[in-house]
Amino acid sequence: SRNNRIISIGSIPVPVEVAETEESRAVGLMNRDSLAHDEGMLFIFDDMDERGFWMKNTRIPLSIAFIDDQGQILNIEDMNPYDQSTVRSRGNAQCALEMNQGWFGRKGILPGDTVEGIWGEAGAKKPALTLDNLRRIIKEEIYR
Repeated sequence: SRNNRIISIGSIPVPVEVAETEESRAVGLMNRDSLAHDEGMLFIFDDMDERGFWMKNTRIPLSIAFIDDQGQILNIEDMNPYDQSTVRSRGNAQCALEMNQGWFGRKGILPGDTVEGIWGEAGAKKPALTLDNLRRIIKEEIYR
């Protein structure tokens, strides 16, 4: 029962698995062997605060973008497998997006860019477009 949605950065759609419970955030991408090429994990916290992430039990090289409550990327950092040093947000963040290492650079995504669709409609704090809805829409388009 993974919680999936599609967010976007600029014109780039990003399918993400959402970790918004304490438990799912604590586990994150630990003990997984891979992350799909253009997919990521979005961590959503209940408040704005300085965030720190580490790579305990994580074997996939990652890049992490720290994001504020307006969806703006504060900073992007690389993280290496099993590294237990803490990577921190530059300022208060409400979200973090983990992608395969180098993904943001390859897509030309920089601090200051805005991530859309984290909470869906403005202020609604819920997904506007779930993967299931997207699949249904695509099916309707194909078969109508």
